Amino acid sequence: MNNQDNFTPYITFDRNDWASLRSSAPMTITEKDIEELKGLNDVLNMDEVAKIYMPLSRLLYLHAKASRELYESRNTFLRTKVKKVPYIIGIAGSVAVGKSTMARMLKTLISRWPNKPNVDLLTTDGFLLPNKVLEEKGLMNKKGFPESYDISNLLHVLSQLKSGNERVTAPVYSHITYDVIPGKEQEIESPDVVIVEGINVLQPPKITDAKTLDQISVSDFFDFSIFVDADEKNIFQWYVQRFKILKETAFRHEDSYFRKFAGIGDKEAYDMAKGIWNTINRTNLLENILPTRSRADLILYKGDEHLVESVKMRKI
Repeated sequence: MNNQDNFTPYITFDRNDWASLRSSAPMTITEKDIEELKGLNDVLNMDEVAKIYMPLSRLLYLHAKASRELYESRNTFLRTKVKKVPYIIGIAGSVAVGKSTMARMLKTLISRWPNKPNVDLLTTDGFLLPNKVLEEKGLMNKKGFPESYDISNLLHVLSQLKSGNERVTAPVYSHITYDVIPGKEQEIESPDVVIVEGINVLQPPKITDAKTLDQISVSDFFDFSIFVDADEKNIFQWYVQRFKILKETAFRHEDSYFRKFAGIGDKEAYDMAKGIWNTINRTNLLENILPTRSRADLILYKGDEHLVESVKMRKI
């Protein structure tokens, strides 16, 4: 074996080794919290919180604390007094892998740190181009691909946050109408921590020529980044399960973009979900999402049961 094969920027932990890093951090989550936070077909329980999320919360607390101390030391060095800026955490990964549940869980845990920080969650769905624009550009079948987002607006919002603006607004997306809601905005006020969740948030800038070499990317604003990983076959099964649940719930809403699919049979739902997966989500996963995995500070790998089996943490 070539010695180079042993070189890796990550330290790997199995589930039990990672769980031991929780140390004496107190449990701040209840069974009721878990029921309110988990997604449609996510598997989330107290054991997962204790073994995976509590150590992760402790790690983030240490990183955020060190970042704040460095920020203050830099101000002392520069003899300046710059406004407080939020600690930004990015969460990436495929559709249906459980990013949203993870983001909500971390938001709750972080808000219960000893210093009680003000935490906001920003999802990149709001930065998708409106359906009308996507249709005009011929991108409706590439919704979720990097080119389907208003990246300049997302970068503007993140720049405002990292500039210390006390109040920042962001567009809001509806999973019922499957579109950005005109005129509706999310207000983010004086946050200490902001969690940015989205499938393509670790995308590097697209370099087309020498003029774009200094272009910035969304992840340039992150202080810490997480990639939620799983085998493709499992993500596909979770996607199908979620589609079947949605056809009996959200799709039945009178304003649902997918209302015509409400109540269809399981076989038809499976075939439809499989078609969408193969033509859109799988392509996006292989071409755009997976290639960004190695850019994350932490990779959480989920096994067959939707539970985290191993963790890779980037070496410092």
